[in-house]
Amino acid sequence: MTESTENIPAEHSVSDLFLRFVLWREKHVKEKTFVLFVAFLVGLFGGLAALLLKTLIHFISGGLTSQVDISAGNYVYILFPSIGVVIAALYVRYVVKDDISHGVTRVLYAISQNKSRLKRHNIYTSLVASSITIGFGGSVGAEGPIVYTGAAIGSNIGRLFRMSSRSLMILVGCGAAAGIAGIFKAPIAGMLFTLEVLMLDLTAVSVMPLLIASITSATIAYIYTGYDFEFFFVQSEEFYMSKIPFVIVLGVFCGLVSLYFTKVMNMMENFFGRFKNRWYKTAVGCVILSTLVFIFPPLYGEGYGSILGLLGGDPSTIVNGSIFYGDRNSVWFIILFIILIIATKAFATSSTNGAGGVGGTFAPSLYVGCMAGFVFAYSANLMGFDTALSTKNFALIGMAGVMSGVMHAPLMAIFLTAELTGGYDLFLPLLIVSTISYGTIKVFEPYSIYTMRLAKRGELLTHQKDKAVLTLLKIDNVIERDFLTVRPEMSLKDMVDTIAKSNRNLFPVVNNSGELLGIVLLDDIRNIMFRPDLYRKMRVSDFMVIPAAKIEVGMSMDKVMKIFDDTAAWNLPVVENGLYVGFVSKSKIFNSYRRVLRHYCED
Repeated sequence: MTESTENIPAEHSVSDLFLRFVLWREKHVKEKTFVLFVAFLVGLFGGLAALLLKTLIHFISGGLTSQVDISAGNYVYILFPSIGVVIAALYVRYVVKDDISHGVTRVLYAISQNKSRLKRHNIYTSLVASSITIGFGGSVGAEGPIVYTGAAIGSNIGRLFRMSSRSLMILVGCGAAAGIAGIFKAPIAGMLFTLEVLMLDLTAVSVMPLLIASITSATIAYIYTGYDFEFFFVQSEEFYMSKIPFVIVLGVFCGLVSLYFTKVMNMMENFFGRFKNRWYKTAVGCVILSTLVFIFPPLYGEGYGSILGLLGGDPSTIVNGSIFYGDRNSVWFIILFIILIIATKAFATSSTNGAGGVGGTFAPSLYVGCMAGFVFAYSANLMGFDTALSTKNFALIGMAGVMSGVMHAPLMAIFLTAELTGGYDLFLPLLIVSTISYGTIKVFEPYSIYTMRLAKRGELLTHQKDKAVLTLLKIDNVIERDFLTVRPEMSLKDMVDTIAKSNRNLFPVVNNSGELLGIVLLDDIRNIMFRPDLYRKMRVSDFMVIPAAKIEVGMSMDKVMKIFDDTAAWNLPVVENGLYVGFVSKSKIFNSYRRVLRHYCED
């Protein structure tokens, strides 16, 4: 940053001109101001990326299914999803050569553990892989990949302009918000996704960039696809306050459905994780996926056609293209069919990803929520309650309920559902269902489907500033290595000579292999170190002590601080596989803590 612009060659190449601009900006424009301009760029490119992904998915899916007979079973549903998953798996393994699954979780990891840095290929690789996966019928959503893509756009544009780590974190959030806003035409939901799911703090510094990126991306979507809502919905039946008790029960039901969805996803992920052979895993996943899609065609792709059918008040469309088309007029069969879809959607989604496809769980949670709300209202009406429930309204409300539970993001679920459908007149029941669903699943599962993997490893950045700062701290950065080591067989005279060379008051005792055996504290030997008569009689092994605890390399800082609190120690040795590495002190951690807190948490 100290480089002068006069040192740049006179020949003005593009890179030279850009460097001149970056250096000029660093001198004349504050970063807090410039981040607004960069957020606009991130929103622009994020919106274009979302538009491209939707176009590719619809192009592939439309080309493959345009001739499908809706009045009978279609064996192409056995072939297409498996073909798409295999192509995507081959692309990821031999072209990308990197793991691009679990997009939202990887964005969370980049924020908390990798200084908000994402690889350049993430800008496009998820777009390609997910468009193939979903276009061919993989039962996943495009929202996880577009969040990954948008975050990568934000990260790499920020690095291009040499932004600080704090600004880079905001720009990653801007990219994620732009992805959601662009693919759903939902700018408010895009911003709330960043705040609730990615857990960035809403501050004076972050709110404007997030809004700019979300609005810019949504504007791109409006320009190219029109101002229509993503899901056409007309509220033909008014919502009355007398139906609030049913809404409360629906909230509990959606919370339990969310818990089921989350547990099945985790169970299936562990199931596929046990396979050692990659292609055997792909084969098993393809068999499960294709079988489920053939029996239940609504599981094909994102399933938005089925959502439109239920929001339009025509449940019979749910059996289009299936072997059960002839039973579309049976009320009880339709209910059973939808219940089975709710039960199997998580299996289809996890099998798609487990087999090697690329997609997210965002759309599947919307899908399951719509089905759950519809079944709830339909079943209640069949039971003969005095108050008839609108299946259309409850299908829409259920979307917010399940999404709130699965994502642990009630505000985002409320606004996303309203922005997707235009169902603002149902705002009160949306609030009730989302809140109760979230509260229900929190009793059983404290983390969302995205955060639980990182939370278990202590790598999750949260809104709790204390834990967030400890997550950003790394044990490697606070290890002190300038301690002189001693051997257990050394005499007291050798120990005194070592003390004379050191400015420390403790000394690690190691053997010839470098294994830590104990420590010597200066205060413990102060009474004997000036007695020459003991110099040859006493050995280090006679007065060394066992440390109160040992810190392992790679241990989370949250766990390190707990060990310090439990032992009341101020210095603890750090080891790696038993071998001495250095010491970490509580004072060094406190100093680093204050530095990171000022850097990331000030407005």
